[in-house]
Amino acid sequence: MDVKAHLKTLVEAHAPSGHEGPIRALIREAWRDKVDEFQQDKLGSLVGIKRATTPPADGTRRKIMLAAHMDEIGMLVRDIVDGFIYVARISGVDARVMTAQTVMVHGKRPLPGVVASLPAHLHKGDVTRYPTFEDLIIDVGLLPDEVNALVQIGDLVTVDAPLLELMGRRVAAKALDDRASVAAVTVCLDALQGMSHTWDVYAAATVQEETGLFGATTAANMIAPDVAIALDVGFGRQPGMDNDETFELGGGPSLGLGPNFHEKLNEKLRETARYHEIKFHDEPMPAQSGTDAWAIQVALQGIPTALFSLPIRNMHSAVETIDLADIERAGRLLAHFIASLDADFLKTIDFKQPDAAQG
Repeated sequence: MDVKAHLKTLVEAHAPSGHEGPIRALIREAWRDKVDEFQQDKLGSLVGIKRATTPPADGTRRKIMLAAHMDEIGMLVRDIVDGFIYVARISGVDARVMTAQTVMVHGKRPLPGVVASLPAHLHKGDVTRYPTFEDLIIDVGLLPDEVNALVQIGDLVTVDAPLLELMGRRVAAKALDDRASVAAVTVCLDALQGMSHTWDVYAAATVQEETGLFGATTAANMIAPDVAIALDVGFGRQPGMDNDETFELGGGPSLGLGPNFHEKLNEKLRETARYHEIKFHDEPMPAQSGTDAWAIQVALQGIPTALFSLPIRNMHSAVETIDLADIERAGRLLAHFIASLDADFLKTIDFKQPDAAQG
């Protein structure tokens, strides 16, 4: 599959938390020929189900959930004054990188706009101070009456930026968090077309991760998987960041280590990566991961969960940067792992201890 073309389609869609309809339709189309059926929970998470090619002889069906969130950070209109639009943020938008950015205002029809920037030589305050959301003003180039007719309080505003091809196999775009991981799931589903597997695969594109892991919570409760692997992005190495907390682009995904993750499941994932010579890193996470894995782990009676993170630079900006090889590596690793699962795998990772009476 053409990973770059697929990723371009995903990241250029406009779908902030709570408004994932456009990206959900694109993912459904991309997965249509790779899964056997679709389900959708009542919050809007899309689940593509690929049934086992060789179900266990005893008829017991095992489920593995792959979770990557499809929502993006965004903004909404909070006020309109003299034709200029003021915004509030939805989740993690960084005001520092918004000045002079191109945006799309989703009114009665899409309106391209720019975040206005006061020229430095007219600035009466401290020009070194970063703007806050109170300062940000969007100009769509229309007269006040026209803006009032097309835009209302609560309309969405998203960054409008195309995928930019950098040197090598690196690209920059908005919404790589977390559509790069959605693309990795697509790579996995594509690779599984030529593999035999005994487990049913539930590929979940979850909603509202950025506002509270809500889609992962509802999707996990609907699917009730035996095992889950969440995918998200992590911090890529760049100047000004601690090398102990970042990972080099092109070095493969990182595997989360800590209380949010199942130790024995991680051991099997490491074994698979080494056997197939797929690059990966261990990433200590002593507290909560802040990802879909955090919600999935404690769903129902508890679900053995792991996390792969793809390193990106410039997180939560319009120029998030990734190496396409890391997407491909993560997808291939997931596919090989799924193909390696047998009917007895759960017994090998069971934490249950013998009763006291049994010693």
